[in-house]
Amino acid sequence: MITSKSNAKVRNLIALKRKASERNAQDVFLVEGIKMFREIPAAQLREVYTSESFLKSEAGRKAVEAVLAAQDRLKETVVETVSDEIFRNLSDTQSPQGVMAVVSQQHYRLEDLFGQHTEPLLLILENLQDPGNLGTIIRTAEGAGVTGILMSRGTADLYNPKVTRSTMGSIFRVPFLYTDDLSGTIGKVKQAGVTVCAAHLQGRHTYDGEDYTKGTAFLIGNESRGLSDGISELADVRVRIPMAGKVESLNAAVAASILMYEAGRQRRAGRKDT
Repeated sequence: MITSKSNAKVRNLIALKRKASERNAQDVFLVEGIKMFREIPAAQLREVYTSESFLKSEAGRKAVEAVLAAQDRLKETVVETVSDEIFRNLSDTQSPQGVMAVVSQQHYRLEDLFGQHTEPLLLILENLQDPGNLGTIIRTAEGAGVTGILMSRGTADLYNPKVTRSTMGSIFRVPFLYTDDLSGTIGKVKQAGVTVCAAHLQGRHTYDGEDYTKGTAFLIGNESRGLSDGISELADVRVRIPMAGKVESLNAAVAASILMYEAGRQRRAGRKDT
């Protein structure tokens, strides 16, 4: 059992938790909690760590064994045990759940965001900063049927532990791509026949007055500044989300959810309402 903060593996785990540069250099990220642990694809699982008390509990031990057995990794995977004090230092939550894994990062190309879908549904995020917002958007995107997420390089790190935890496993199933040239990549999306749509105060129609049954991409901007003028001008369509009272704008994740689920509703209906 590991009991020292100076242990090389402990130091590395702390670096992976704190620094995006370390995660990217090693091409891995951290996953914490039994729910997320169950979601890890077998091919991406690198290392497993449990707290002493978690592994001593029958429920905890059986949960880890069940996941590894289901992945056919029970014999080959070494489960490292650390003291409860060390695990608290490793954890990114106030109430550590007792199990943590090092997982390989995923890498996608632009075409992966389209997949096999003839009418893809994309999200395009420009400089979104809040980890909770990003995680919520990814989780909601899976539920709404989004085929992929495109992000500017200035968007929060998807492998930040707070983002990863907020996705509740959707990070493993929704293709995503960071780009250094958001404008140029949006151009490629448009060339593929996808209509780019932005929520805007000067939108011609309300958000439910456009047709999203064809290939569609929604632009979502920074929490405080919104979309930059340059990116906003790339939109083929601008829609507005009506609001009562004195509210001027919505939280980025909320606005994205409204748009995504309207697109999903239209697609389930198989037509645009008239």
